[in-house]
Amino acid sequence: MDKRIDFQTDPSKYRHWRVAYDGDIATLFMDVDETGGLFEGYELKLNSYDLGVDIELADVVQRMRFEHPEVKAVVLRSGKPNVFCAGANIRMLGGAAHTHKVNFCKFTNETRNTFEAAGDESGQHYLCAVKGACAGGGYELALACDHIMLADDSTSNVALPEVPLLAVLPGTGGLTRVTDKRKVRRDLADVFCSLEEGVKGKRAVDWRLVDEAVPNSKFDDVVGERAAEFAAKSKRLPARNGIALTPLERQFSADGNSITYSTVEVDIDRGRALATMSITAPDDSAPTDTEALHGAGAETWMLRCARELDDAILHLRLNELEIGTIVFKATGDPQAVIGHERLLLDTRDSDWLAHEILLYWKRILKRIDLTSRSLVALVEPGSCFAGPLAEILFAVDRSYMADGAFEGDNRPEATITLTAGSFGPYPMSNDLTRLETRFMGTPDQVEAARAAIGTALPADAASDLGLVTYAYDDIDWDDEIRVFLEERASFSPDAMTGLEANLRFPGPETMETRIFGRLTAWQNWIFQRPNAVGETGALQRYGTGIRGQFDKRRV
Repeated sequence: MDKRIDFQTDPSKYRHWRVAYDGDIATLFMDVDETGGLFEGYELKLNSYDLGVDIELADVVQRMRFEHPEVKAVVLRSGKPNVFCAGANIRMLGGAAHTHKVNFCKFTNETRNTFEAAGDESGQHYLCAVKGACAGGGYELALACDHIMLADDSTSNVALPEVPLLAVLPGTGGLTRVTDKRKVRRDLADVFCSLEEGVKGKRAVDWRLVDEAVPNSKFDDVVGERAAEFAAKSKRLPARNGIALTPLERQFSADGNSITYSTVEVDIDRGRALATMSITAPDDSAPTDTEALHGAGAETWMLRCARELDDAILHLRLNELEIGTIVFKATGDPQAVIGHERLLLDTRDSDWLAHEILLYWKRILKRIDLTSRSLVALVEPGSCFAGPLAEILFAVDRSYMADGAFEGDNRPEATITLTAGSFGPYPMSNDLTRLETRFMGTPDQVEAARAAIGTALPADAASDLGLVTYAYDDIDWDDEIRVFLEERASFSPDAMTGLEANLRFPGPETMETRIFGRLTAWQNWIFQRPNAVGETGALQRYGTGIRGQFDKRRV
């Protein structure tokens, strides 16, 4: 699995999904092409999926938000008879490198969180209509929906059979959503997760695993009725036409060491296991009103930058596994960034596109939070860490700021400018803002930072407010940055991943932090255990007719 994984796609390239639109209701059919696996060596039978299937799903969900704002209810159905979805493809998992398995689970989790949140955030409610077997990751797709309808017949069921069949855990939040979202009784959840054959009909309703079991004779009618009900109660903002998510401008260098977008550039230093991600401020005026915003569409800087930053992060996660540190830089006019954000903040309660762009920034900033790399921001002369880009300073593990003018550098002195964006619109997975998370022990500092909204803060003021880790003048700057980066590269990547994941999410635990923290940590460990992936492990023996052979010692 060494080919470059591309996260860019569009409906003309889909092999696994199709969508039918009917006014404010869309029906999303999962119809996986068995021969369309992302890699060789397996077939995607029984609507099972791999990363390629989920890349398409993520694109569908994103386009639903931006290209089809009229949609208020989305019905997820199978395009195949007698099966809903068999979950993640076992042959793929059995043959995949550990790193791919873990990154695959993380991306699928993020995708499910995106459409799970669409109802409350965007008024696009997802409903799941299950006919046939719905197992593992298939049931996890259903669990992320707002409402689950199960055909009440002899073949339709829901199941999380990973423990008895594969010696692993449901990898896309299944355990957590069963208890935290569906509020299934703990002992019944224990029974459910131990059953290979799953649960059907009335028992699935009684156990809270689904919302209703519907006879086949009435199934399509009930699905239509429920979709209409959810569409009727949707709080989606009034929408005119959607905007087209046009292809990104993106160019890879011949050696693969740089990627250039219109607002983002990535430079890779393989010798130092380092990637530098430079974000450029807008060079055009911000839209003056929502009509101009809609006219600019996908080319407006706030949306274009978010899409490019998203693609760059995913590329580094899945294709550059030995790059252990990502350095964020931002250059240009801070006021230009602030101007582009201001219109969105001012109109987010009345304009659907402004609302959606801010939600996209919320998601991409979470993507940065959840990236298993050492993250550092350098606030250099000429930087534009303002508005949404200032949030990056509070997402990284450390930040360094240039103090004062640097000899021979005629760029403006480094500053940081906070906006209202840092105090609500972009919360983390723990439902707190990054500043609330940063100052958990000293909440007065959040209010001190709020009082500085709109002020271009030089290094001494930013340090006094606790907004950066260190500030250095030009005498110490180069040496301090070099020592830090060399030190980071010398540490164990495994230890760094554990350290960073633990330190980034203090405070209250949510369903999302449990999925990405506790569940991901356990699954990461289990995916390396011989009981799952050894020669006699369950993942290796699945489908052979021979059960896995387990080392019975508890560790």
